[in-house]
Amino acid sequence: MTVLPADGLSLAADFPDPSHDQWQSLVEGVLRKSGKDVTGTAAEEALSTELGDGLTARPLYTSDDTSADPGFPGFAPFVRGGRATGNTVAGWDVRQHHALPDPVRLNEALLGDLENGVTSLWLAVGGPGGVPVSGLARALDGVYLGLAPVVLDAGDALDPAVRALLALHETRGVAKEAVRGSLGADPLGWTARTGTEPDLTAAVHWAQVCRHEYPGLRALTVDALPYHEAGGSAAEELGLSLATGVAYLRALTAAGLSAEEACRQLEFRYAATADQFLTIAKLRAARLLWARVAEVCGARAAGAQHQHAVTSSVMMTRRDPWVNMLRTTLACLGAGVGGADSVTVLPFDHALGLPDAFARRIARNTSTILMEESHLARVIDPAGGSWYVERLTDELAAAAWSFFQEVERAGGQAAALRSGMVGERIAATWAARSRDLARRKEPVTGVSEFPSLDERSVEREPAPAVPSAGGLPKVRRDEAFETLRARSDRHLAATGSRPKVFLAALGPAAVHTARASFAANLFRAGGFEPVHEPASVDASTAAGAFTAGGAAIACLCSSDALYAEQADAVAGELRSAGAEQVFLAGRPGEYSGVDTYVFAGCDVVAVLSSALDRMGVA
Repeated sequence: MTVLPADGLSLAADFPDPSHDQWQSLVEGVLRKSGKDVTGTAAEEALSTELGDGLTARPLYTSDDTSADPGFPGFAPFVRGGRATGNTVAGWDVRQHHALPDPVRLNEALLGDLENGVTSLWLAVGGPGGVPVSGLARALDGVYLGLAPVVLDAGDALDPAVRALLALHETRGVAKEAVRGSLGADPLGWTARTGTEPDLTAAVHWAQVCRHEYPGLRALTVDALPYHEAGGSAAEELGLSLATGVAYLRALTAAGLSAEEACRQLEFRYAATADQFLTIAKLRAARLLWARVAEVCGARAAGAQHQHAVTSSVMMTRRDPWVNMLRTTLACLGAGVGGADSVTVLPFDHALGLPDAFARRIARNTSTILMEESHLARVIDPAGGSWYVERLTDELAAAAWSFFQEVERAGGQAAALRSGMVGERIAATWAARSRDLARRKEPVTGVSEFPSLDERSVEREPAPAVPSAGGLPKVRRDEAFETLRARSDRHLAATGSRPKVFLAALGPAAVHTARASFAANLFRAGGFEPVHEPASVDASTAAGAFTAGGAAIACLCSSDALYAEQADAVAGELRSAGAEQVFLAGRPGEYSGVDTYVFAGCDVVAVLSSALDRMGVA
């Protein structure tokens, strides 16, 4: 579209349209200045980013990257949203999760949320982390059930929890046609979490009850979080949600529901991450794929997937947890722009235990700010028309459909879980991602990048212990670095100081600062305290400075030119002064006295683990 100013002249009239070749030529020039002599498509590939699942984010997208017609919001294939008005009428449903065993404390938290912007409640019921079924009425005391939909997370306590909730609605005079929310039945998701054999009997029964008596209540949830939380990729999460949804459709239609009636009993739950574009594309791709399933089943009119997005627990860190506020804000933005019907923002202290009132307030206010102050809900499908988002949606949908077909060929979701296929596939994905995390190719701010050893610890009441089950594991991006930091903490508690590394910087600051900063950041990620005093050393002063610093290991930091002149001599002096290990910040070379090289892309976790081992830090 050409934008015309008031005088009718195009603002771009005096600017020629550059070609893709011209842009690529300019890119080649910039890369040559950085030491990369590449031409043609290789120049563009050098600026591309791998996203997993065989997908790549390119540096430039043009109108040539347009995808198939995504249709209109509210119409098949529902890429642009399940409702014609999107979230413009009332915004997305702000749904907060609560897992508190004490009904009285839970009631206080629920009322506080509802009075301050939360519009639906997601309750853990039964089990070690949930409120007992017998305490559900007390927990919901004062909650207007006709206004605040309740979503259950009851696991194997589904039957008693549902009966208690429906009885509570009846006791309080809520008409059956006015009941909203979801019963949360997800037997295959429970199997993924616990390893137990799936039993769809209760889920099918409650779907039949909802179909005939509670038209506004959904019985089943297709929860993809177990696969995301085990380390699965976006395409795997989508593919397994499709396989689960199809399994439920088969069970419901076999029990007498029509395909359209069965589709309307399902709600889909996905993880939203700090990669906002991938989150947007994932939700759009999920709707596209499910619309295709519904069409094949003869339920095209009911093909609008109802989506619940939850900010990822995998991305939440225990160190520097305040940064989690930024992560969840980006994830919430992606979920809202991606068209989620309901959004749950996990409190920033989620990884530390039970959230406090402040953390819950920040979590619910995240949605409020994005809707009321940033006005994200005022636009229908804000990402629509973005060449990058449209292309990424199509590519992600294709990868997810391919994996869904693999699962179906393996006998369906239940068989794939039972055989171990799902666990093995996700484990391989997480292993590859773990290698990227260890090499800081996927940085974690405050943990693997820019950690603060002086941060004050955030203490929270421990969450109820959940017995280890036989299902899929739960992973976190900070796991490996958290292990290193915990070893450093134990050393601090036992000796009064952290493990130290002496930064032997050679030459003037202009020469050594870049690599000294790199090394300090790298070693802090493992809980090492860098000692950089004096600012610069040489062969005559290195030994004395190392001894005075009280470190057990040392790292040379300078330019390649100065390494060639001084590295061997300085390393020898450090050895003679008692350095147990000598590192060099730079690419591996042939320097005597140097044990290990640290550089961008090295396995930081392996390097620092080995250093702690040699120092005897348990």
